[in-house]
Amino acid sequence: MKAKKVLIAALMMVAAAAYGQSYTPNVITTGVPFVSINPDSRGGAMGDCGVATSPDVYSMHYNAAKYVFLPDKLSIGLGYSPWLRALVPDMGLAYLAGAYTINDRSAVAASLRYFSPGVIEYRGQDNNYLGTYRPNEWAIDAAYSRMLGDYLSGAVTGRFIYSNLIQNQSDYARAGISVAADISVYYLRAVEWFSSMDADFSWGVSINNIGSKINYNTSSSRRDFIPTTLRAGAGLKLELDEYNSLGFTFDVSKLLVPTPPIKDPATGTILYGMDNDVAVVQGIIQSFYDAPGYSWDQSAYEYAHIGKFYEELCEINIGAGIEYWYNNIFAVRAGYFNETALKGNRKYVTLGAALKYNVFGLDVSYLIPVNTVAGSNPLENTLRFNLTYSMGGKKS
Repeated sequence: MKAKKVLIAALMMVAAAAYGQSYTPNVITTGVPFVSINPDSRGGAMGDCGVATSPDVYSMHYNAAKYVFLPDKLSIGLGYSPWLRALVPDMGLAYLAGAYTINDRSAVAASLRYFSPGVIEYRGQDNNYLGTYRPNEWAIDAAYSRMLGDYLSGAVTGRFIYSNLIQNQSDYARAGISVAADISVYYLRAVEWFSSMDADFSWGVSINNIGSKINYNTSSSRRDFIPTTLRAGAGLKLELDEYNSLGFTFDVSKLLVPTPPIKDPATGTILYGMDNDVAVVQGIIQSFYDAPGYSWDQSAYEYAHIGKFYEELCEINIGAGIEYWYNNIFAVRAGYFNETALKGNRKYVTLGAALKYNVFGLDVSYLIPVNTVAGSNPLENTLRFNLTYSMGGKKS
């Protein structure tokens, strides 16, 4: 009976992924979306999966609990991801991360991400030049990871977020500031599932960006949720022989942010759904059951009942990836990411490769959209890269 329920839920998720094209999207939006941008080319090449993959210095974004499993004493990583490169030549995300394993039971890590929207030129009502401005956003993280058992680890992460987008353009404008935390667990164990090869099984769960709302206007009480996100996934790594290994991973993710209700355009009263102007903790809990269950049918010109449970399933994003290593020197990767049409319609194939030589590593990834909407992903047809330097010797 349990297996039957799991199968039915899986089929409904597949149906949610493929359905909803005739309905108006009801997308969940948040403040500071830059903290949700994947800075890791490895995960970016595997369908944006990373909560249960093997640990690396970029684990902060997905699951900081993995840090205690790092094989190296000290690792440093630097990455860059262009953003909307087809439209803006100077917009991108820079990322710096470092991790230090104290001993076999604990590790610490820190990271800094910096997002630049590029140079913005301001013009007045008569198109008169008012100057240029470089808005910026950044976040700094610190994490502590510790073994909780022989195969299970946990981590807590603190994060400070700063977003300065409209400085000096209004008497009421101000930089947005938020503080947040992540909690995560990771499980890694060698398994004897295959008689002809060694294998490692892993799973992970994380909740990222549990934090205060953000506000950019001193004259308004409106505050936006930051992108609190639940991730869960599993991975399997097969040692095919002495030189070749093959890994598989699967992730699901969901924003723990209230779904916008459907309102009467004339009166502003809520027709379907729940009020999303709530406190942070209430919003996290409410996000599991507050979907309106109705959507505007563009062909019938009326609201159609699609079901609350169905819409909640549509809010779950799915990713899958595969990674092949040769002699722990060269790797190729591929993956797929799916978001339903009702919640944004991001669907893309990812590709990537890695080269490791001694203490240095290079990772690159490339994203190819598979839906029919041009420009549906800011990273489409752009190349991302990460550099890694591991030093200090192996853990004792």
